Amino acid sequence: MTLLNQRVVYLNGNIVPESEALLPFRDRGVKYGDAVFDTTRTFGHRIFKLREHLERLYRSLRYLRIDPGLSIEEMAAITEDIVARNLPLIGADEDYWISQRITRGIIDPNERSAWPDQIGPTVIVECLPLPLSTRAKLYRDGIDAIVPATRRTAPDMMSPRAKTHNYLNLILADLEVQAQNPEAFAVLLDENGNLCEGRGSNIFMVSGGVLMTPRERYVLPGVSRQTVIELAIAAGIPVEEKDFDLFDASNGDEFFVTSTSFCICPVRSLNGALFGDGSVPGPITRQLMLAYVDLVDFDWISQYTRYPVVDTPRL
Repeated sequence: MTLLNQRVVYLNGNIVPESEALLPFRDRGVKYGDAVFDTTRTFGHRIFKLREHLERLYRSLRYLRIDPGLSIEEMAAITEDIVARNLPLIGADEDYWISQRITRGIIDPNERSAWPDQIGPTVIVECLPLPLSTRAKLYRDGIDAIVPATRRTAPDMMSPRAKTHNYLNLILADLEVQAQNPEAFAVLLDENGNLCEGRGSNIFMVSGGVLMTPRERYVLPGVSRQTVIELAIAAGIPVEEKDFDLFDASNGDEFFVTSTSFCICPVRSLNGALFGDGSVPGPITRQLMLAYVDLVDFDWISQYTRYPVVDTPRL
């Protein structure tokens, strides 16, 4: 049964309501996390850097040797269609996360017997409203970050540059951090003890007027990360891709994360130690945030901060 006012999803050539987008439980994406995905967002209902996100998606697909059976151009057209179909369901002041998800599907003929039509990979394109109201506090107060004992998967084991559905390494880090502080964010160390990234977010630090971010080999190189690097260079801010550890961070002036949904969000503290006096955003972080607003021609900062912040008392 099709429900009115329900978002629709592209699933293997069909447009279906979300509640009817069903996967076989033996799909390898379900069984093993054998899948890749990518996510972009809209600004004022306009999709941001779709081509760049799809190029990264197809790099991940090649790494996992999954052929989606669709060209980048076809995937872009499907994405644009899904967004257009779903835009009437959100307000003018809201925006979407947009994801393409491709699993290896069912490859064992014995397992396929119950789903004879499930041949080849599973391709999903869907969107979800951004969690704007729950993020307002982070832009007012900044993120409190904690470094867990769990290290990021080393690149000689599995490249973190592939955006796969298997997030267990990052989820375990989040669980460890949230046991200490449910509102904190995990920032993991790489195999060498350098700060690298969080779940779905890249990190930047400002020290002595220089903007630093970890080397690409050890992180998922985000489209937002590259956008910030380009904005910094255009503004004359020195940028270095380099290793930096907890000693370096203890002497840092500013810290922030980038991601599709966050764009840029300031970090107030790391392991309880404040950056500067703890006020956010710092001057370079703010400069880059405003440059990002100008780039996309949309005030995403106000989009987040217009929501009231309700502080939860801690026991």
